[in-house]
Amino acid sequence: MARRIESLLLDGPAGKLEALLEEPEDQAPREAVLICHPHPKHGGTMHNKVVYRIARGVRRAGGVALRFNYRGVNLSEGKYDEGVGEAEDTRTVLAFLRSRYPDLPFSLAGFSFGSRIVLNLGCETAGTTRIIAAGFPAKLPGSSELGRCQVPRVFLQSTNDQYGPRAETEAYFATLEEPKQLVWIEAEDHFFAGGLDALESAVREIFEQPAA
Repeated sequence: MARRIESLLLDGPAGKLEALLEEPEDQAPREAVLICHPHPKHGGTMHNKVVYRIARGVRRAGGVALRFNYRGVNLSEGKYDEGVGEAEDTRTVLAFLRSRYPDLPFSLAGFSFGSRIVLNLGCETAGTTRIIAAGFPAKLPGSSELGRCQVPRVFLQSTNDQYGPRAETEAYFATLEEPKQLVWIEAEDHFFAGGLDALESAVREIFEQPAA
């Protein structure tokens, strides 16, 4: 079975949103996953290496991976909106994904800034199967208030993440209710340098298992 890849321009709250939809290579999809990229003001796009590796891990586990660019990034219209508009963009793209695959369970994954977006949206969206937060910036203001729900949450964290160091991340994680999981990936920095293969393998393993 050839892998389906579609480049999309979706109707978003501030104009068109550029997106990329990819189905698994060798099987019918069994889960739909929306993946959010890091901060658009710091070079974040849907082609970020970490985002790409998350998407590939999802696909190899049998999931549909939908990546997109927030408003103002590459072909997506509009301009940066301090996280508020980006959350609306994500909500809109998730609605598209759910309408495209109405019979599949859906999950959300995000890296860095994107992890904050999905922890917020996933917790407030009924039916979310799981939330994957990679490179969660635990030391940044406001992070401690996110992810407070009973949706299964998995945190994938570099052992040398300057924005989510071990002490701050473990302190935050300890305050969260179950079900939850924290996986440390041996890597050089926030962007999982030297640990991208391990990150992808961890994502694949997560999506090959039923949600907690």
